[in-house]
Amino acid sequence: MKLYSVYILKCSDGSYYTGITNDIDRRLFEHQNGENITCYTYKIRPLSLVFCENFPDVNQAIDFEKQVKGWSRKKKEAIINDNWEKLKELSICKNDTTHTNYTKP
Repeated sequence: MKLYSVYILKCSDGSYYTGITNDIDRRLFEHQNGENITCYTYKIRPLSLVFCENFPDVNQAIDFEKQVKGWSRKKKEAIINDNWEKLKELSICKNDTTHTNYTKP
């Protein structure tokens, strides 16, 4: 059975890179060795793998990768730290202008 991995790399500048692959070992090798000079990670090596989740279905993996790419740094760090239950709390809007904080003038 082929598995598809969604992974997060921590880059030397402290940023995170999220990707998808069907061969995590090969892909990590490519990132670490700068196989693609146009890749985001090329100039910010060394890299470390901080998260990896496997999926049996490529469409599930693609959907999860897209979701994670849109997340804040704090949400990414929650799953990196295996703190999945924190995602709901981090999804709540805390802006003063949000409808939950609105008071009539």
